[in-house]
Amino acid sequence: MKKLIWVLAWAFTLGACSSTPTPVAPVVNDFEAQRYLGKWYEILRLPHSFEDGLESVSAEYRLNADNSIEVTNRGYHVADGEWQTAIGHAVPVDNAMYRVTFFWPFDGGYYVSWLQTDEQGNYQVSVVTSDSHDYFWLLARTPTIAEETIEEIKAKAKAWGFETDRMIRVDHTAGSN
Repeated sequence: MKKLIWVLAWAFTLGACSSTPTPVAPVVNDFEAQRYLGKWYEILRLPHSFEDGLESVSAEYRLNADNSIEVTNRGYHVADGEWQTAIGHAVPVDNAMYRVTFFWPFDGGYYVSWLQTDEQGNYQVSVVTSDSHDYFWLLARTPTIAEETIEEIKAKAKAWGFETDRMIRVDHTAGSN
């Protein structure tokens, strides 16, 4: 039941967004979806009802034959002691810009606003924004990243108009028993 509520909350929240891309933060140039695929850990986010009580949140991205991306979000609901999963579908709109839906016909903007790469050029840290200042996620390939990187991202987020004092650090030890 909690899983259904999480999916519906995602759907109705994203459904409030415009179907025309209107990013509130910069969008990266020269984005390569193939390099973005795989598992990412949520490090920092703005609070949302659809993620209330969730820790150990991750997202996994898989490329479909039509160049759309399947998104599997997973988080551990601490109070219920169970994992919740939501599967979505992201359609490319432009470079690093997608429309994502978790419950048709509702969709929302998914924009990669910042990337950090390793020495080999692999994407390691990502900032995702949407069509309003209510949506912000800092993602990484590992459950922890350098504090300096988090502070750098928070400074960027503040300059872009996000309320950084409301951001939540995600605990990745929950559900690991």
